[in-house]
Amino acid sequence: MLKFNVLLAGFVLSLAFSINANAKLYKWVDDKGNTHYGEIIPPEFANKEKDTISKSGLIDKRPEKPDAEAIRAKQEAENKRKADNQLQIEQDRRNSALLDTYSNEKEIDMALERSVVLINARIDSNRLLQKSSQNTLTDLTKEAETRTKEGKKIPASLTSDIEQMEARVNRYTTELTKSEEELAAVKTRFANEKVLFRKLKGLAPTSFPPQQK
Repeated sequence: MLKFNVLLAGFVLSLAFSINANAKLYKWVDDKGNTHYGEIIPPEFANKEKDTISKSGLIDKRPEKPDAEAIRAKQEAENKRKADNQLQIEQDRRNSALLDTYSNEKEIDMALERSVVLINARIDSNRLLQKSSQNTLTDLTKEAETRTKEGKKIPASLTSDIEQMEARVNRYTTELTKSEEELAAVKTRFANEKVLFRKLKGLAPTSFPPQQK
């Protein structure tokens, strides 16, 4: 019985020693600047900086705090890399589409001519409608001015016609401006496509013939 008790005590001591050997020892400083050591950090100091002491008695290297500026710079660099990759993907797609669409420069010139003809037709139509509306507005305005000079009352219908015609003139003027801007943009786009086409085909740059007006 005595032998059994001795063995049991030895086992318990051995187990306790094993637990203590595996336990971590921490070092921390309280709010007053006092240094403490222990296997358990009080809850009120859990969020404060602490060191871990190894079995050999050395303080393990504390993980460095992440540098907010470095993290931001790294994230910006990664975002730029992704954006550049996306731009390259889009450019490769446009290059492939350009080569699939046109076999030679003449086809580009023909496509430009077709686009210019359609836009010019819209420009001519808007210009004609704008001029017609402006003439009508001028006549209505003169009529209203004449009635005013003669001391006559301006009918509500005349006032309404003037307002409607002013709105129409403004609408056609806006459409005309948009069409003219579209024409300029189309010419620029086709000019750029022609330059890119020659580059992709390995051809030397060349001057363009006069563009359609």
